[in-house]
Amino acid sequence: MTLVGRSPDARNERSEPIEFTPELLEKMRAIGLRLDRGGTFWHEGTAVTHPRLRQALLRWLDVRDDGRDIIRLDPKRYAYVDVEDAHLRARSAHWSGDRIVVLWDDDREDELDYGSLCQAPDNALYATVRGKLRGRIAGIAYHAIAERIAEAGAGFALEAAGRAWPIPQSSASGDGVSARTPR
Repeated sequence: MTLVGRSPDARNERSEPIEFTPELLEKMRAIGLRLDRGGTFWHEGTAVTHPRLRQALLRWLDVRDDGRDIIRLDPKRYAYVDVEDAHLRARSAHWSGDRIVVLWDDDREDELDYGSLCQAPDNALYATVRGKLRGRIAGIAYHAIAERIAEAGAGFALEAAGRAWPIPQSSASGDGVSARTPR
């Protein structure tokens, strides 16, 4: 489907049609947005410092079916984002009975996806968040979860949700860590 827009002519009030081909739309989606390991968004080399814009960008993070990271407004409107490490970082975690709830830096809480948990070479934990996003668990969230990590055979397991969840070591860190399946 080709969309047509109008481009105003500076010399008069007439406007010339612009054809929004799939190729042009694809090019327009590359906006120079990057999310670094610490959770700072950068747009063409400048940090995004407005707190509410940052929160909105975090909430709009998504992954296309082909694995490409995006900021999604709706099914047709999205832009590409380069994600240096994980989409989200755990700010805290707390136990509710035998289940762990993680507060991510997009201000949403989710029960940990236990089956996706893995450990990176730097000892940080990674898990899948909301089915598609990579979440990095370090700092105080890591320590809350670690309360119930025990040795299991040659490795470690998390005792949660009524069973022991093995925590495999990942050979990659950051970009390649995701629910035990590299991107």
